[in-house]
Amino acid sequence: MDFLQMLIVIGVIVLLVKPVGTYLYYVFSGEPNRTDKIFGGIERFIYKVAGYKRLEGMSWKKYGFSLIATNLALIAVSYLILRIQQVLPLNSNKMEAMEPTLAFNTVISFMTNTNLQHYSGESALSYFSQMAVITMMMFTSAATGLSAAMAFIRGLTRRGSTVGNFFEDLVKAHVRVFLPAALLVTLVLVALQVPQTLDPTLTVQTLEGAVQKIAVGPVASLESIKHLGTNGGGFFGVNSAHPFENPNGLTNAVEIWSMWVFGAALPYTFGLFAKNKKQGWVIFSAMMILFLVFLSTVYFSEKAGNPALEVLDIDASQGSMEGKEVRFGIAGSSLFTTVTTAATTGSVNNMHDTLTPLGGLAALAQMMLNVVFGGKGVGLMNMIMYAILGVFICGLMVGRTPEFMGRKIEAKEMKLIAIAILVHPFIILVPTAVSLITDLGYSAVTNPGFHGLTQVLYEYTSSAANNGSGFEGLADNTPFWNITTGLVMLFGRYVSIIALLGVAGSLMSKEPVPETIGTLKTDNKLFAGILIGTVLLIGALTFLPAIAMGPVAEFLTLG
Repeated sequence: MDFLQMLIVIGVIVLLVKPVGTYLYYVFSGEPNRTDKIFGGIERFIYKVAGYKRLEGMSWKKYGFSLIATNLALIAVSYLILRIQQVLPLNSNKMEAMEPTLAFNTVISFMTNTNLQHYSGESALSYFSQMAVITMMMFTSAATGLSAAMAFIRGLTRRGSTVGNFFEDLVKAHVRVFLPAALLVTLVLVALQVPQTLDPTLTVQTLEGAVQKIAVGPVASLESIKHLGTNGGGFFGVNSAHPFENPNGLTNAVEIWSMWVFGAALPYTFGLFAKNKKQGWVIFSAMMILFLVFLSTVYFSEKAGNPALEVLDIDASQGSMEGKEVRFGIAGSSLFTTVTTAATTGSVNNMHDTLTPLGGLAALAQMMLNVVFGGKGVGLMNMIMYAILGVFICGLMVGRTPEFMGRKIEAKEMKLIAIAILVHPFIILVPTAVSLITDLGYSAVTNPGFHGLTQVLYEYTSSAANNGSGFEGLADNTPFWNITTGLVMLFGRYVSIIALLGVAGSLMSKEPVPETIGTLKTDNKLFAGILIGTVLLIGALTFLPAIAMGPVAEFLTLG
């Protein structure tokens, strides 16, 4: 039954890849299509209000600058709202202003599509803050990542000097992709008993006569974009483990499909832009093979249970159910864990702190690689980065100038790719080391030993990968953790985007190279193997020592 459940969820995603990928192509290709009749009028109204009379193409530098400037403006406005939410409307629960470093961490977290939460939503935010800051940023950060991916794809597949217009892409991502999809998923979730209300916290009397307060609110609307935008920040502190956010197995499947569908469809979209569908399927296949390996690791590790319980003569035949909801079981929890760290969503339906060491290792490794489907658009960008690196390595081995998509890969591109690859482990491993040797950092660790090291490593890996999930055993709402993770989220988001836009801009300006007998084909099974090998090789070289000291050492200790 477990395998059938997982097979159905994965099968639905595979079936959605082609139609959703084709839709995304028509939205962003600039070719006239039916969506123009449906959404064109809304977009023209937005452009008119914003003062845009003509949308001109941008160079990669101008595109990157527009992206960062827009995000910074939204960060400033959102920070102000969180600091004065006590005097703003829709504050029926009398929430106070958010502490400065926590507000800094929160706005950075949501604008970078990370949604790391050092607070509990139902006890820290007003309804106005939930909607005007949290939900707004869930849309905007997802649209930003998708826009960057489209600009990157255009740079690789077209010739010229412009990669598109950021503001046009941003508006299209909102109007034609996320808003209609979020409306649809919201209605589905409401039909499946997820709350959607502006009523204040309910006060009820239990059967024993005690008074209990039950938090409600606009939950369904936040849940929809939380997953569609691979955001992950929950309305409630326990996220999608809460019965209001995720009541049953069907809502669990809907949330998995929501956070996975666009990331899975983007490789096919890339194939359409490249006029080579096989190219898109090769990248999708590499992602899916890696995904299935990590899913198997999580599932079989959790199903095997905790050997420490066997020593105590406790029945663990159902597997390791610690920290998991009975309504989802091992299969639903393992699949959710794998998808949320593969798609860098960060939403959780079980507590990752209670995963078995190898189960936690799989979740950790996917964020370290950050290419197994990945966040909205950024995962595809990173996987193509590894594809270019794989082509470059193969070119060195045979003594030939490497080529990708008919363009020569030279020193400039490789320097930018080196920056994107090296900054990721740097902003994870350095802060982890600093946190473990200073009292400001180590005082937050609640579980000493190997597991405590993994807690710290997971926190910074989740921040750098813009995932946002946590081991939840870390006392991280302190100025030290709020500021350090905030900076890691900033660098993890924007350094790689700008570097890869630079790669696309450089390749776009080059003359196409005709294919010869010596050209390495990148649309076959051999290259899929090369791509997977390159990802695993770079990942092992950068993170294996840290993994060995954390989850691997913990596993060997338990064994």
